[in-house]
Amino acid sequence: MRIEHVLSLRADARRPVRVLVVGAGGTGSAITMGMPYLDQALRVWGRFAGLDVVLMDADTVSETNCIRQPFSISDIGQNKATVLINRINLFWGTRWRSEPAYFGERTLDRVNDTSPDLLIGCVDTRAARSIIAQALTNTRNRTAYWLDLGNNAASGQFVLGQPLNARNRRKAGRLRTVSELYPEIINAEAGEDPLPSCSAVQALDRQEPFINQTLASAALAMLARLFRYGRLTHHGGFFNAQTSQMSALPIDPQLWSKTKRRARQVTTSAKRD
Repeated sequence: MRIEHVLSLRADARRPVRVLVVGAGGTGSAITMGMPYLDQALRVWGRFAGLDVVLMDADTVSETNCIRQPFSISDIGQNKATVLINRINLFWGTRWRSEPAYFGERTLDRVNDTSPDLLIGCVDTRAARSIIAQALTNTRNRTAYWLDLGNNAASGQFVLGQPLNARNRRKAGRLRTVSELYPEIINAEAGEDPLPSCSAVQALDRQEPFINQTLASAALAMLARLFRYGRLTHHGGFFNAQTSQMSALPIDPQLWSKTKRRARQVTTSAKRD
């Protein structure tokens, strides 16, 4: 049974939507570079006073990053988040901030005076996603939404959820998070997928170009509809670069239950083996 999700944030043209982006790599940089367009659209629509963005990443730019990410040779050695935010602020006149640090369980206590309205996770390890999930489900946390984006060599997904915390009630219509639907994605004991190689050629072999930008654009389009119309009928999507197909993740409690049962069965079978 498919249902419709109603925006849990009260539209207020006097305040911006507080956003924390975790990760400034391939996907994180793509979604951050697209956010000024969403910021401008929100101001025109009069729904919110744009976006207030914080970008967090402790990594520095390497030579290989200049192949698939929006960095140049002159950026090598500098912090990724700082480079991107400075570039955006100079071009768009925004006052967004960078945090050159790794995300931790206590990060949300110090990055913002209050919990962000939206946390966008663009991390590439199960361990990193697990830390985000733990921080967002803290009983004191009041983050409204968690948007997770991830990909492998030729496919990827984005999932918008409402973490079960002090703000979001335990109700049937609550958007399930990526860690609830696919618990294996935060299971660090299952091992990590190979990270991009230091070799530019091997890095491109392990991940095809434009997957990051495709996922980021689709995710931003979903957020735009949610903030403008206050409603959604899907809360994510899956992209296959081999077939160029994008399939939506509908807001369907019955589908959520089936997905969770299937995940438990897979986990049980893996433990037996």
